[in-house]
Amino acid sequence: MNVKNMITGEQFRRYLTVFVSLDHYLKTHRYMKKLFLPFLFVFCISSIYAQVTVAEKKDAKPAEEVLGMNETTYDFGKIPQGKPVTHIFEVINNGKDSLKISNVQASCGCTTPEWEKDQVQAPGKKTKITVGYNAASEGQFLKSITVTYNGNQSKQINIKGEVWKTPLTSAPENKELKSLKED
Repeated sequence: MNVKNMITGEQFRRYLTVFVSLDHYLKTHRYMKKLFLPFLFVFCISSIYAQVTVAEKKDAKPAEEVLGMNETTYDFGKIPQGKPVTHIFEVINNGKDSLKISNVQASCGCTTPEWEKDQVQAPGKKTKITVGYNAASEGQFLKSITVTYNGNQSKQINIKGEVWKTPLTSAPENKELKSLKED
């Protein structure tokens, strides 16, 4: 026997540890493979289903809006404090049946909606909702108004803008203007 080619007990233990670790890794790997394949299959099937669902949604026609409006948000821009403002939203009956607006509810007391109560709109006919805003508070505002129609259907419209603070006193007198008039 050649002593050079013999392995020592320490080397044998190292090889054995590596072998046991490799065996354990392969067993774990096989288990992971068994676990991974069903998850991969479910993922692929759900991805295909998701693609079909998105394609179907793109091809589907949107539901017809019975209560049609030219605009659902109106921007007053900058308005002076203390000056109430109004805007008229035009409502069109796009449906095949009659349209009845049963309620128009503002999100706060500073917004006042008005509409023709108990009026029924025939298909293709128009009506209006007048929305007033009391510009009492300084700063930006965004107010929502919920229109309830044909029983329990609803649509939201919005008004927005910015109220700037008006001066408490009038502008100071221009004394130079008097001297120009005297000459």
